[in-house]
Amino acid sequence: MSTATVVVTGLGVASPTGLGTREHWAATREGHSGIGRLTRFDPSGYPAKLAGEITGFTAEEHLPGRLIPQTDRMTRLALAAADWALADAGVRPDELASFDMGVVIASASGGFEFGQNELRKLWSQGSQYVSAYQSFAWFYAVNSGQISIRNGMKGPSGVVVSDQAGGLDAVAQARRQIRKGTRLVVSGGVDASLCPWGWVAQLAGGRLSTSEDPARAYLPFDRDARGYVPGEGGAILILEAAEAARERGAHSYGEIAGYGATFDPKPGSGRPPGLRKAVELALADAGAQPADVDVVFADATGDPDLDRAEADVLTQVFGPHGVPVSVPKTMTGRLYSGAAPLDLATALLALRDGIVPAAVNVKLSPEYDMDLVVDQPRRLGLRTALVLARGYGGFNSAVVLRAPAPH
Repeated sequence: MSTATVVVTGLGVASPTGLGTREHWAATREGHSGIGRLTRFDPSGYPAKLAGEITGFTAEEHLPGRLIPQTDRMTRLALAAADWALADAGVRPDELASFDMGVVIASASGGFEFGQNELRKLWSQGSQYVSAYQSFAWFYAVNSGQISIRNGMKGPSGVVVSDQAGGLDAVAQARRQIRKGTRLVVSGGVDASLCPWGWVAQLAGGRLSTSEDPARAYLPFDRDARGYVPGEGGAILILEAAEAARERGAHSYGEIAGYGATFDPKPGSGRPPGLRKAVELALADAGAQPADVDVVFADATGDPDLDRAEADVLTQVFGPHGVPVSVPKTMTGRLYSGAAPLDLATALLALRDGIVPAAVNVKLSPEYDMDLVVDQPRRLGLRTALVLARGYGGFNSAVVLRAPAPH
């Protein structure tokens, strides 16, 4: 396998902060939050009532009618985001060999809303009313499959399931496939489980914020942290070898320079969590030192114990107040498999424009020795970014991004 430089040439964003890269980045820079009371169903009977919802998305405006009956909301969002990413990269799939293009997408929940609707038909009307599409529309791999089919992509493809860390793991797998010779890989992740069935599953994790004030519900690294607000959406990225991208005159947002992943030890083992090791592996893979990192996009669960563990890692690796830390997901909620790809997209835009987004509504607790960017975005010369993600059950992943070399 080669060690070819792999770059991101296209971004497609579907987020509570906006549809499309331009809308999302403008809202993120300006600190406009997409978190509010759930509207996709009545949450009044549930302890948690807030979410980061995507508004203004009408699937029929973006996809052919034949796809609507066979797709969950998350798949419709993923297909639209993939279209936007390919257009942004200047790629026409019908002009490339089908086996030179792959798809590696992360998933955390599958098509919950589609499954709920079909189960309702089963219970209330009978099995003959259940859609045949239920056989795959709920499945974790459905976004990978539908993107592959829609764009004629027959190269190496798959799905990565590791909760919030999955978005970084999928991009790393995409990089691996490109280094093995695949021409182009569509990667990232999109999740959408804002339905009663999916909501109950999320509540079972015990980490959702029950605050009803959108401005005080999701407060990572804040003294009043009380859990997180979930959301829907994510980002799709187009990855190519840098040389191939140059040959076709493509624009590069930046390089996937380093990756590391670990799994936490069994609780009670006495061994430390694995996040620091994941960071060290990613830096080593990128050939970078901690001093080279200009900004960190934190995982930021909003759980006091997990926030403490992450803050300790940042202090150990970078020193007290050693690097600016950004948490733009305070404007979207945690998007599960879509969160880290959205952070990657946001980080690449930050590198491009020299702007570190602020964590909205957060007041940094004095117990943390970290340089959390709050209140206003910060303008800096940015060359290298580190994106962190942790998944429920012990997954830890880290990706180092490097800005394109100046021309």
